Formats: sequence, structure tokens, C-alpha cells
Amino acid sequence: MGDTPEGVALTPDAARAYVANRGSNTVSVIDTATDTVTATIAAGAGPTFVAISPDGTRAYVTVYDDGLVSVIDTVSNAIVTDIPVGAGATVVALTPDGARAYVTRQTTNTVSVIDTATNTVTATITVGDGPTGLVITQDGTRAYVACLASNTVSVIDTATNTVTATITVGPVPILLGLTPDGAHLYVTNVGNSTVSVIDTATNTVTAVVGVSAQPRFVAVSPDGSHAYVANSGPGTVSVIDTATNTVVENSGVGGGPTAIAVFPDGTHAYVTNAPANSVSDMATTVIPGHGSTGGQTTVTLTGHNLANATAVHFGTAQAVITANTTTSMTVLTPAGSGAVPVTVTTPGGTGTLGSFYYTPVPALTDISPVAGPVAGSDQEIVITGRNLAGAIDVYFGPTRAVIQTVSDTQITVRAAGAPAPGGVAVTVTTPGGSTDGLSYTYVDPPTETGVSPNAGPTAGGTQVTITGTGLASTDQVTFNGIRAPFEVVSDTTLTATAPPSGADGTVDVIITGPGGSSAGTFTYTADPNI
Repeated sequence: MGDTPEGVALTPDAARAYVANRGSNTVSVIDTATDTVTATIAAGAGPTFVAISPDGTRAYVTVYDDGLVSVIDTVSNAIVTDIPVGAGATVVALTPDGARAYVTRQTTNTVSVIDTATNTVTATITVGDGPTGLVITQDGTRAYVACLASNTVSVIDTATNTVTATITVGPVPILLGLTPDGAHLYVTNVGNSTVSVIDTATNTVTAVVGVSAQPRFVAVSPDGSHAYVANSGPGTVSVIDTATNTVVENSGVGGGPTAIAVFPDGTHAYVTNAPANSVSDMATTVIPGHGSTGGQTTVTLTGHNLANATAVHFGTAQAVITANTTTSMTVLTPAGSGAVPVTVTTPGGTGTLGSFYYTPVPALTDISPVAGPVAGSDQEIVITGRNLAGAIDVYFGPTRAVIQTVSDTQITVRAAGAPAPGGVAVTVTTPGGSTDGLSYTYVDPPTETGVSPNAGPTAGGTQVTITGTGLASTDQVTFNGIRAPFEVVSDTTLTATAPPSGADGTVDVIITGPGGSSAGTFTYTADPNI
């Protein structure tokens, strides 16, 4: 693969995938039967995303730095034309008939409309600030644009090329995915690591789903049952059950997953890993692929020729079939342990769909730091324990913490703000179940109301008394950035010794604790001269 692969798109027959490599200014062509790169196409500066024409004959690539859309002949794998659209060409999407291409221009707050017969821009539409992601409905009547700087989604009527609605979503919406029936739109919000779910009939947000850090592309399965969200921070894909709008699994992929393309049969997906310069082939035949050793996990199986199934086994144990079609099944897992094959028996025989991993209940052993500001912060909090891999959620009391990284023995999170100061239980949910046992304390920021005496010699050594509130948890006192020895007397009083100063004058005296910092002043005076 080239450097920094971002966008990926499949040809209609899913025989090939085209990947835009932003770092190496190339487009890679993957033979999906062998998962090998069969061609590398030189492009302009900053190829970003790809769309394939409905007939599969053309690939359209946005070239961000050059302000172009490059058109590739998929037979010869050569660029046949470059269409100038202007600065910041980011994401391209085609109407179902292939007659028009819509291109977001992130730096100009516009969407360019290309006539693909003439390869010319025929309209420019002003949308919200920072337009990035764009999708078009299957009937071609509407385009939805995620505008990251205005925290909105613009709705375009493609008949008139005008914005007909503006929907407020979460902070920094970046990319979006549409269910096959067009009824719901999933929008990733990088600012708070959530996904907004929009009812397209009313243009309102009906649900907000928490995912892991730095969500990027979202893709919906062909049957609409799951939405897949690439989480760039921890290197996972969150799998959302669209019936309940809950995350049922976080699947590990490569480093920094960015874009996702689900194969038409719904059995697997390609995921670009931008920092890792790779593409993962993620199986989606068994969702979720992890669950409790006690069984009773609801699992969706996707494949071919599944109708009239008579049995499903997880290893040697039989599952309970609750729904069955030609391409999909829903089952309840039996109890089990370890990794087991998942087999389906139909009148045509028995086949293996994939693997399932039984996960023990997690156990928590430590958390550091144990306290933080009631307003929340970007400080990473480390939770250690056992059986933490695949963690789905972490809560501090009623407040969801955003997962940054995960391993089997450690989770790092960032805590959002809490309703009030005080201690709360830390709860971790994995495919194996939920557990608590640790606590975290939300603390108000300290306030510094007085420093006495408020002056002393540059040689240091002055004993001062600092008064205020919330001082009991102070862990640092500095005079002009220099640490000072201190002792907490009470929640309203502490004593400190002023360190030496290289110059006279007034400096800040800053007390710092888990709730934040507060500042007072102290004046250093020079020794008298004769």
C-alpha cells in the first residue's frame, strides 16, 4: 500500500478496490480475490477519497492539495482527465445514475457539482463551514454534507442544488453513512467521540451513540443492520446495532483506521489504516465476534445459502436460532470458553462462517490518577486489570469516558465533565460483561484567596500561608514556575516555603490539584545595597 491510505471504494462487482494514498500521491488498486495490490496509479498532490461510477468504468478521486477530481479509467487504470474544482476538494459522491458527482470543498464552504458527461463543474452550492463528508440517497434526490466547523449537516435538494435544511449535530462532525433505505443517517462527531443518528424524514437527531476516540468514517452494512465506525485513536471499529443504536463490539484493526468499504454481500469490509500504511480485511460474518462465557449473546451471522438452517454450533455446543433468511441468521450463543468455530448446518450441508471468542468477565485492579476536575479534562486516565480487550464502554458514575487505547490489561480514557463533585464508581463493559470496584473522584478547582506574607527576599526561605478553598488535594505549589515545598493544613489553608528567585519583582504563586489550578502573587525584594 502507499503512504497514508485514506479513502477506499469497491467496484460494483467488488472485484477491485481503489485506495487513495494521500502521503505518496498515488492510488492503489487491490484485487479483492487475492488481497494484493495489482496496480499503482500516480496522482496529483493529496489524493483523499474515491467514488466508483455505478457501471464500474470510472473511479473519481479527490485531490485535495491540487483542487482536482481525477477521473480514472478502471480498464486501463490510467487517469483520463483532471477536473479543476478548486481548493480543498475532500470527498466525492456520485448520483445513482452516475450523471453527476458532488464534491465537498472543505476550505471554501462549498460543494461543487460535476456533470460527468462533460467533466465540468456546473454548479457551486454554499453549505455550512468546513464541509467534509458527503453521501447521496439511493433515489438521488438528496445529498447530506457534514460541516465540521459549524457542527451541522447541510441537506441539499439535488433537483435544485439548494440547501433545504440544516441539522445541528455534535461537535466537529466529519463523515457520514446512510442506511440502505435512506431512513437514517449516521454522523461521526470527532469533538466528543459520538455518532449522531438522524431521522431523515424529520431531519432531527433521534439518538447519540458513544464510540471510541477520534471516530472517522462510518459505513452501514448492506442489510442496514449494523453501522461500522472507524476509531482512529485506539485502532478499532465500533459496531453499532442499528435497531438499538448501541455498540455491540469494538473490533481491533490496524493503527489509525480511517475509511471503511463494506462488501456487497456483507461478509467483510476493507478498512484503511492511514498511519500504518495498510488496509485491513475485517470479517463481518459473525457480529459480535466476542461474548460472555455464560452464553446468551445475540449474534448476527451473515453468509450465503443459510435458509432453512437446522443447527448452528459454537464449537460443539448448539446455539438457539431466533431468525433465519437466505443471507442472515440471528442466534443466541451457548455457554463456552476460548476461541471456537461457528458452523451452520442446512439441508445442503455444514459450513464454517467464522470464529467466536468467549471472553471472561473483566477485573479491575487500579486507576491512575484517582481524581480529576469536575469539568472533565483531556488528561489520560489509566485503568489496569484483566480481560479488558475489546472494551465497549467505560463509565465514571453516569458519565461516559472516551476510550483512547485498549489492551487486555490496560485501558486509557479521558473523562468528560460530571454533574457535581464527589466520588463515583468506575464501570467497564467488555464482551465478557461489566465490572466495577474502582472509584474516581471529581474535584472542584481550588481557589486561592490570600498569600501571607506576600513579599520576601530573593534569597528565598520565606514561610508563607496560602488560604483559599479546595486546598486539601493540592499536589504542587510553584513560585514563578519553580516548585516550592508545602504542607497542607486543612482544606482552606496550606503553608509553603518560597524558593530562591534570580530577580526581584512580583511572580505568580500557583497551586495545582486534581481539580485544576489557581493563582495568587508574591513579590520578591532585593537585598539592600550600601
